[in-house]
Amino acid sequence: MPGLEHSLEGHDLAYLRSVADIWRLELDAPDARRAAEQLAAQLSAILANEPDLIPHPCQPALQALAAAGGRQPWLQFVRSFGELREMGPARLEKERPQRNPISITEQLWYRGLLGRAFFEAHDGPTEFAYLPDEVMAVLPHDLTVQTQMGRPARPDERAVVHSVSDGVLDEATSLLAALRTGKDLDEAAELESWQVQTSFLQALLREAGLVDAAGKVNASAARNWLEMERGDALLTLVTAWLHSDELNELRLLPGLFAEGGWQNDPRTTRGKVLALLRSLPREQWWSLAAFVADIKQHQPDFQRPGGDYDAWYLRDEHGNYLRGFEHWDAVDGALLRYYVTGPLHWLGLIELAGASETEPLAFRWSPWAEDLLNQRSPKLPAETVKLKVDSLGQITAARLTPRAVRYQAARFCSWLPPRKGNYQYQISAAGLAAARQQGLQASQLLTLLQAQVGAALPPNLPQALRRWQQYGAQIQLAPRLVLRVPSAAALKALRASRAARWLGELLGPLAITVKPGASQQVLQALLELGYLGEIEESQ
Repeated sequence: MPGLEHSLEGHDLAYLRSVADIWRLELDAPDARRAAEQLAAQLSAILANEPDLIPHPCQPALQALAAAGGRQPWLQFVRSFGELREMGPARLEKERPQRNPISITEQLWYRGLLGRAFFEAHDGPTEFAYLPDEVMAVLPHDLTVQTQMGRPARPDERAVVHSVSDGVLDEATSLLAALRTGKDLDEAAELESWQVQTSFLQALLREAGLVDAAGKVNASAARNWLEMERGDALLTLVTAWLHSDELNELRLLPGLFAEGGWQNDPRTTRGKVLALLRSLPREQWWSLAAFVADIKQHQPDFQRPGGDYDAWYLRDEHGNYLRGFEHWDAVDGALLRYYVTGPLHWLGLIELAGASETEPLAFRWSPWAEDLLNQRSPKLPAETVKLKVDSLGQITAARLTPRAVRYQAARFCSWLPPRKGNYQYQISAAGLAAARQQGLQASQLLTLLQAQVGAALPPNLPQALRRWQQYGAQIQLAPRLVLRVPSAAALKALRASRAARWLGELLGPLAITVKPGASQQVLQALLELGYLGEIEESQ
């Protein structure tokens, strides 16, 4: 930092006399420049010989500046230690604020112990409060730079652990398939209980080049990513997130709504948060609340250039505008929590823990974090599990079924809720019709199933898929529960099957009623006989 002489330069004689007055020093210099030199020499001698003359109430402010390396953004400092009234020479001489300071800031300022100047920062020139070198030199040695924010978590804060997961890979696979089939993403997320925020996942896939700006899947890039080993695929997503200028966590923060054309810098903010987190012990559980509280105390402006809390128009879900430092917890504090419990956890970098299964209270770096943050692929399980298919046309895909295989199956089928951690799909006329709209053929699904299941593929399914390929849906079941078939032979086979108990009155050689609530059972029975049917909305 600059020394006392530099910090006193540029001030008028009225200010310099105010400093001399509080220290009971005599100034006999003919001009401000020489007065600054004289005053700096006298203050240096006092600090070197009598450092205890620094008022005790000023110690917390000195400690805060020392812990920040000797300087702190001016706006942050005055928020913590009070304002400095702006006064010209005449008012200084009349009011003598050095004798009745209204804040810790004014106590330090009128003792000449606090400098104020612009320094180059990451966000450009920024005004700082700083300690001149002579002041820093006499502070206790334990006032060192604070590198770790927060404290270790208590046992009760880490009682229930939410282990690290690579589930983002599986949910990204589902999202790609949903985009290709035109499925509503919110419905897909609810059906499969995605843990990753859908809007974040969409933005992440855009940054990874798997989806374009219009929301369409980049088929070539997606295929390459789906065929990667899981560790390589996870590294691809983490790298895209780390280097993204467009993925904006502040605008993705749940319950927060942005208005206007203001701009923030998400990549710089992300880097600052990661730097703070990387100073923490690797294997130590850390209190989330204490971490956020310390950031608020020592580095609250981590995402605010110049400490400006009025430039961004943000409102909460109740319509209240969140401008000013008083809303730090609802905006900046919430963003810190979102980073830790959201993207960093979803991407496999952070593990979470809490007193229960619900709210996370503690966090620590995951076993994969060191590799991922240093551009190395973590060792994850191989995708070697084959698909399973039953005679009712239900396909089961395990989490370690190759993502490329599950992606293809999902594009041909109707989606079912997962069961026992496995993805479930149903071969159906509706699913095949949607696949046809994508340019896919039922024969491609058959080839996929034969490669996965081989001889275990139920014989009725190839027959049903080939018939679909040639004729489409041959049987329609209307909402009024009347079944129409293409031939008397098909109706005879159905009446002789296990589905007979769900059939009602014969309406002719090609039609029969179906008992209420039994449409799905009849469609499954038809599939077992090698026919794919569908329910049509009546006009």
